[in-house]
Amino acid sequence: MSAGARIFCAIDTADAVRAVELADALSDVVGGLKLGLEFFAARGPAGVAAIAERRLPLFLDLKLHDIPHTVAAAVRACLPIEPFLLTIHAGGGPAMIAAAAEAAREAAGTRPRIIAVTVLTSLSDDDLDRVGQSRPALDQVRRLAALAQESGADGVVCSPRETAALRQDCGEDFVLVVPGIRPPGAAAGDQKRVTTPAEALGAGASYLVIGRPITAAPDPAAAARAIIAGIDSGSGG
Repeated sequence: MSAGARIFCAIDTADAVRAVELADALSDVVGGLKLGLEFFAARGPAGVAAIAERRLPLFLDLKLHDIPHTVAAAVRACLPIEPFLLTIHAGGGPAMIAAAAEAAREAAGTRPRIIAVTVLTSLSDDDLDRVGQSRPALDQVRRLAALAQESGADGVVCSPRETAALRQDCGEDFVLVVPGIRPPGAAAGDQKRVTTPAEALGAGASYLVIGRPITAAPDPAAAARAIIAGIDSGSGG
């Protein structure tokens, strides 16, 4: 799989016009598009469906987290959109993860891959300690990834710092979706566990999620191409 095909661009906006502009500009450059809570809260399933019409693989990043019945119902409600990836929180527990995976298998068309969020890339070890999780982020991520895999999830979201360990723990077929990606010289923003695109792919990432380094650029398509060229040349992306 080419480097470009492994990049999902995070379109983090509530503006439907801007989202369509970005989707059209990037349709021949990246492998897919990620829409999250901001866009979904503002535009709902109809707005997501309009982006999905661009026929790029869609990563619907809703981070579902509730009782198993409710999460399963939410997954079923998303099936008509046919997302390629759909996120839940691993912290919801084994019954919730299993219910989401079972609901996904009911898809009449493309089955969404259920991807469990482990530890948000905005959290550091100190942040985890303050919410009562005294173990380091790596240990917590490994524990949640094992739980997700055992419970039927197709993969997890993890930071670049944990990718190599999870690839070793979970095997080659487990999907590792990695945000917190910043090309050399780019600002980290609110991400605390970051690395470059080339480093993340080298560690075993299946897909990279890249947002502001592409979407905030004057020419998003050119920015994406520059990142891909950096990966291909070995300069870090």
